[in-house]
Amino acid sequence: MPTRRTSLRLLPAAALLVAGCGFRLRRPPTLSFATIQLVGFPPRSPFTEELRRSIEASGSTRVVDSVAAARVVLEALEDARDKSVAAQSAAGQVREFTLRTRLRFRLRTPAGRVLIPDNELLLARDMSYNETNALAKQQEEAALYRGMQSDIVEQVMRRLAAVPAP
Repeated sequence: MPTRRTSLRLLPAAALLVAGCGFRLRRPPTLSFATIQLVGFPPRSPFTEELRRSIEASGSTRVVDSVAAARVVLEALEDARDKSVAAQSAAGQVREFTLRTRLRFRLRTPAGRVLIPDNELLLARDMSYNETNALAKQQEEAALYRGMQSDIVEQVMRRLAAVPAP
């Protein structure tokens, strides 16, 4: 049975093995522009705040409020959530919902040159429903929407990182 002292001796060897295979922690994508303006997003929505934090976490880009200071403009064309009934019981009671989040956006320069044409991201999640657990299901719904929101922010960040310098 390995002792604590033996485990501590093996730690540097394990670190070298992990580093040698190319492993590294996930980092925020590097964006090729210094400033960006967000247009068409609700001012203080959780989605807008998460997107702003992700952009600024890249370290090389900051979000600005004026077009004059922006190198690129990220426009939200549509930002919507949808909830529809996916399944019902024979008595007509809802048994499953489908939750959807949709974001349509484009990236352009302040002069109007399109860098990313109209792009749509659509995520859907199914959620079972039981009337006796209505409060818990509301919390589950909120958690599913937050998860979809984070997924969309990550996808937007990957698309922004793929844009060459304007």
